[in-house]
Amino acid sequence: MADKKDKKKPAAKKAAPARKAPAKAAAKPAAKAAAPARPEKGKKTPAREREPRPAREPRPERQAAASADTRPAGIGIHDLRPAAGATHYRKRVGRGPGSGHGKTAGRGNKGQKSRSGYRHQRGFEGGQMPLHRRVPKRGFTNIFRVEYDVVNLSDLAGFAAGTAVTVDTLIERRLARKSRSVKILGDGEIGKALTVSAHKFSASAQAKIEAAGGRCEVIQR
Repeated sequence: MADKKDKKKPAAKKAAPARKAPAKAAAKPAAKAAAPARPEKGKKTPAREREPRPAREPRPERQAAASADTRPAGIGIHDLRPAAGATHYRKRVGRGPGSGHGKTAGRGNKGQKSRSGYRHQRGFEGGQMPLHRRVPKRGFTNIFRVEYDVVNLSDLAGFAAGTAVTVDTLIERRLARKSRSVKILGDGEIGKALTVSAHKFSASAQAKIEAAGGRCEVIQR
């Protein structure tokens, strides 16, 4: 019996020999320690500060061309623009409440001016006696009145003696206008003999011109 029990007992297991770590495995921890620590997830590494590039020098031929071309920039019809605030969009009424001019479209509520076909007549005051009828009338307006540009004898002092003073010469010196007739008045003195041509002369002006040895010529309108 004792022999049977001895046979059943398992033999003691031999201790496994310790495996030698390869040389590569031993070198890994040292390499990891030398490598920089990786940043945590979600964090970016700061960007490298780049040195500014040196400014490029312009090419000599381009620089010479730019200095030689001193002409002003061309201006064409496509550059014309109206002055700021001179133009506006057209007022569009009756386009809903969002436009600001909806519903009554700026015409108010009811009345003659809110209807289509309204025509404003000058001087009409809604049936009230208009201003031009309730103001008192006095005097008379001559519709055949002729307006003259007045030239005095003192204005003729700048002409040399013996000069023929005509309407055209007065217009050139801006003493008269083309659209009006010219009348010579006797304000001032004249000591030169001038031949003056005008549409009308006052009695004193004519007497002074003739007394100085000049002559008056009346131009027919």
